[in-house]
Amino acid sequence: MSGLPPYATTGQRIWYYTFRVLCGLIFFFLIAPIVVVIPLSFNAQDFFTFTKEMLSFDPAGYSLKHYRDFFGNPDWQDALRNSVQIAPVATLISVTLGTLAAIGLSQPHVPARRAIMAILISPMIVPLIISAAGMYFFYSKIGLAGTYWGVVLAHAALGIPFVIITVTATLVGFDRSLTRAAANMGADPVTTFFKVQMPLILPGVISGGLFAFITSFDEVVVVIFVGSAKQQTLPWQMFTGLREQISPTILAVATILVVISIALLTTVELLRRRSERLRGMSPG
Repeated sequence: MSGLPPYATTGQRIWYYTFRVLCGLIFFFLIAPIVVVIPLSFNAQDFFTFTKEMLSFDPAGYSLKHYRDFFGNPDWQDALRNSVQIAPVATLISVTLGTLAAIGLSQPHVPARRAIMAILISPMIVPLIISAAGMYFFYSKIGLAGTYWGVVLAHAALGIPFVIITVTATLVGFDRSLTRAAANMGADPVTTFFKVQMPLILPGVISGGLFAFITSFDEVVVVIFVGSAKQQTLPWQMFTGLREQISPTILAVATILVVISIALLTTVELLRRRSERLRGMSPG
């Protein structure tokens, strides 16, 4: 009866188990596509369906051919190279600007900070197709459309809201007397930031950076609008493959992206728990 007090009523017990069953069903609904995609990526045949050999767990029905095609195909490797070149730079810009914005907006004396916060996180709220179209028209006027830096800045704009939210959440429990004590000891603002404030908010900064990286690495709509064939990223190549030639290699790429996302989100959760321990919000 873990989670239920011994004095719980019958109605509370019914709701307790009903709620968990509903959560389980929702979780299954969300995870079911992944459960299907991953085994299909090992299909020995060029099909998007389970073969008789796969259903009978015959080793002959499974193969790494689609993964070999991904790592040996120049088109896929060019797309992967573009994603690896774009995502880290966009993440660095997002982390830098997002962290500075979060620290500034956390100050109570900043005027209209709620309105500024709403504007800065608007890329998370506005439909992506609208943001992509707006970026295309704006970048076309200043000569950034179809360029590497145009895609990087577009992805950075999409990642900044994640950094702002995670860093702001970290700053909620920050003890500002520490910065005042550092100032009284003669430390300048830059030294205070890097020696006192940054170590404590670092888990939130890294978490926001990971979210920004995932956003950039998985984004396809904006890069189609703003980029060109030279900036064709991995999601764009997947979209093109689905539209022009249906290849099971897409399943292998999707599996790789799922594994990367799971690893990054696991890291985010570990950092969140570490941040709570540092701020004394959970036991060590």
